[in-house]
Amino acid sequence: MHSFGERIFRVLPRQEGSTLAAALREWLPGISWSQAKRLIAGRYVQVNGNLCLDVARRIKLQDVVKLTARPSVAPPGPRDVAVIHLDEHLVVVDKPSGMTTNRHPEEWNASQRRRQLQPTLDELLPRIISRMDVKRKKGPPPPVRAVHRLDRDTSGLIVFARTAEAERGLMAQFRKHTTTRKYLAIISGYLAPQTFRSRFVRDRGDGRRGSTPRDGEGKAAVTHIRPIERIGDYTLLECRLETGRTHQIRIHLAEAGHPVCCEKIYNRPLYGKTIEDTSGAPRLALAAVELGFIHPVTGEALHFEVPLPKDLTDFLYELRRRTRLPS
Repeated sequence: MHSFGERIFRVLPRQEGSTLAAALREWLPGISWSQAKRLIAGRYVQVNGNLCLDVARRIKLQDVVKLTARPSVAPPGPRDVAVIHLDEHLVVVDKPSGMTTNRHPEEWNASQRRRQLQPTLDELLPRIISRMDVKRKKGPPPPVRAVHRLDRDTSGLIVFARTAEAERGLMAQFRKHTTTRKYLAIISGYLAPQTFRSRFVRDRGDGRRGSTPRDGEGKAAVTHIRPIERIGDYTLLECRLETGRTHQIRIHLAEAGHPVCCEKIYNRPLYGKTIEDTSGAPRLALAAVELGFIHPVTGEALHFEVPLPKDLTDFLYELRRRTRLPS
């Protein structure tokens, strides 16, 4: 705990390129270098909504830096990654929330220190696999190849290729939308069974991805939804992907006026007011619980399912408890 409370800082033009620690010293007059470093190491600082542990991170003009009143949850590590299936061609894992699938292009030149502080799933997996594979020859473990992605704060099933042959075969299935992908989401309000069909563009007009009404633009996005349980002002929802666009489920639900609980990006209509989230969700309430595809080498039909993770089952329990309380 610190004495500054919760603060949000915008990067000024003259601060662009400064380290995060140097910027904190400017925003919080009087603090020392060691205090700035302790705030960052203590998990009190977020950049663009994500926990940042790198005191030497260079900030950009568009960055939004948040100082939290309480420390964020420690980032997940190798022990939080569950390997569901492993063979010589591919690996299926249950990704924890808070871990990025792979580096975004703007982070390809990230320092080794930053990579070690917050490794991505594809960076961790080779070492995890090497510890499981006792027959593997010595030397650095070969990299895995991402063929699809889960959002950083979305947990659940994801497959990586271990060979070029598997990569080609899996990517072809994802392109043709022949895979099975089911998610569970907890949303505000209620939605009846339906199918969302729209075309996504990278910028709907305010820098966020979204659907466009203009014919011939964007890429087709199709999501099938079905309510499973209504809990007071919230609903546990099954979402099946027919296509797999970036943030597809989150965008479709938000555009319907029912964003996923703890949604921090798609939480307002175009040029509209932010939809306040009062759910108390511990993180983005979205999990990939089912994944099916044809093995790209053996031709075997593979199907995997995982339960809703504990943090979200606890959240559901709390919603049910609150619903039962007398008004």
